[in-house]
Amino acid sequence: MKTYGKFAALIVVIVGTLVWLAVGGINQTKTYYKTIGELREMGNGALGKRLRVAGDVESGSIVRAGREVAFTLHQENVRLKVVYDGAEPLPDTFRDGAQALADGRMGTDGVFRASKIQAKCASKYEAKPGQKTPAAKQAGV
Repeated sequence: MKTYGKFAALIVVIVGTLVWLAVGGINQTKTYYKTIGELREMGNGALGKRLRVAGDVESGSIVRAGREVAFTLHQENVRLKVVYDGAEPLPDTFRDGAQALADGRMGTDGVFRASKIQAKCASKYEAKPGQKTPAAKQAGV
């Protein structure tokens, strides 16, 4: 019986350690998705927090300077200046008018410092006028 007790205690310790590591890892990598308006409403509460902000890339706002890429995200009448300085190259779909998701931290100067950018170009997936999308063709629509 002593052997089973030691074995059970060891299993409890191992499972407890794995749960503790999993919960700690989730809390460290957790990011919150915010709109530009919600980010503005957070005020100083956004400083230093890792956040994800979504918006449309404003036409003519992309400026490349060495490793850094500066651009403006907008939603309705709200704008956010973003500076990307990540190790990964920007996605092919990152261009004027694309929908983008910036992952980073808000700076005290009001500029969002992004370390990761995700982008998609909505027009790439839309059918040309008078044509059906491939999914609509398969569905017989």
